[in-house]
Amino acid sequence: MRIGILTSGGDCPGLNAVIRGAVLKGMQIHGQEFVGFRDGWRGVVENDIVPLGRKDIQGIAKQGGTILGTSRTNPFEGNGGVDRITENLRSRGIDAMIAIGGEGTLAAARRLTDAGLKIVGVPKTVDNDLGATDYTFGFDTAVQIAVDAMDRLRTTGESHSRCMVAEVMGRHVGWIALHSGMAAGAHAILIPEQATSIEQLAVWVRSAYDRGRAPLVVVAEGFVLDHENDPHSERGLDAFGRPRLGGIGERLAPLIEELTGIETRATTLGHIQRGGTPSAYDRVLATRLGMAASDSVVEGRWGRMVALRGTDIVHVSFEEALGTLKVVPQNRYDEAAILFG
Repeated sequence: MRIGILTSGGDCPGLNAVIRGAVLKGMQIHGQEFVGFRDGWRGVVENDIVPLGRKDIQGIAKQGGTILGTSRTNPFEGNGGVDRITENLRSRGIDAMIAIGGEGTLAAARRLTDAGLKIVGVPKTVDNDLGATDYTFGFDTAVQIAVDAMDRLRTTGESHSRCMVAEVMGRHVGWIALHSGMAAGAHAILIPEQATSIEQLAVWVRSAYDRGRAPLVVVAEGFVLDHENDPHSERGLDAFGRPRLGGIGERLAPLIEELTGIETRATTLGHIQRGGTPSAYDRVLATRLGMAASDSVVEGRWGRMVALRGTDIVHVSFEEALGTLKVVPQNRYDEAAILFG
């Protein structure tokens, strides 16, 4: 059986470990042959592939990013579509696909599976926001990168008696903000699930400052102030029609300074959270998911995604994978809020 692998959407630490896990188990246990599509769905639509043999994947588990490249190409737009993709797979002798990606990637995979293509999925999102899996690879690394950056922001903030605002990823959910903020000792954590007033934020900042601390505020990119309806976006839409978020930290900084009189600076961590060497946890999880994806192909689990439940790898439908957003529950936020101010 010949299998095509693609990585689509935003990159994150651990993608290469998934590829390595799938290829090694597939070749050694199942006798499968692998190729990779360049740049996600773009490679599928344009019939652009590379070989994935043993030599091609050796030593890649510790590398960040993806050796296949990625993009946010919509496979149903332009020259894409079910017929074009089906013909490309036939011409290359590809029997099935392993699609590694987040919400947009898996939604496209679901449509193609419904049209008769043989696809299994592997969840990829640094935001850790897919309800069908307990954790996604890349999240642990992103949190540690954010904590390291905040530890550095704390020292410069303390030197100048400034309030520091650190903006982290988190379009719909605040898991990165919650975990990194708690670990870094933040005095306020702002997440999409909790609409907060600028006045309450100012109270937390002022309280920390009056105790002789340099306040640290952590904000997820999708956070919305209590009097607003939509997250801050000034960079247009992506290929799937979603707003490109970013910049809420820079917007909050002058508001904090105006209300508290405390000099405030903002830093957007952005793509730094996606890059670099994956943590040990993410390497192991990604490898296990890759191996399970290879098994899924053998077992014909089309239209299903591998997922982590507890310490076990399970299989869930694309419908279940896309059906529930894993938000930060109220009790977890209340737990963190004890540390604010």
